[in-house]
Amino acid sequence: MPQSNKIVSLDDTNRAIINMLQDGFPICEEPFAEVSEQLGIDQDDLIARISTLREEGVLSRFGPLYNAERLGGGLSLAAIKVPDEDFDRIADIVNSFPEVAHNYAREDAFNMWFVLATETPDQIDAMVARIEEATGLPVMNVPKLEEFSINLRFAV
Repeated sequence: MPQSNKIVSLDDTNRAIINMLQDGFPICEEPFAEVSEQLGIDQDDLIARISTLREEGVLSRFGPLYNAERLGGGLSLAAIKVPDEDFDRIADIVNSFPEVAHNYAREDAFNMWFVLATETPDQIDAMVARIEEATGLPVMNVPKLEEFSINLRFAV
């Protein structure tokens, strides 16, 4: 499991990998070969470095991002007010649903926020009800009304 509080020293190659990956990953027959060529490193080294960066928690994920709505699915943000002493138990319940894409702790009255992704938009309300039943807590559903595209990038 990634260690979120661990300080990791990055060499110039790892910095270049992270910076390049933030701009996307090529869609081609051999994407790792293309990226390794652009970086001037060996493909096996690139793959090993990405794996290590994931294991060390430097990268939280490495994989495609799908637009669930464009694929006909449903997507919504949801939040729960969870008693601090029960947070881990409730998080385990919420995370047990495959429709929960991300789950974040926040310092607020609504201290657990998560993203729901379903096969169809009309399944969101049913998922909210299932999570409410499983946790015994009301879920605030915050559906997206308008989409804004922000190209957030962190140069390292």
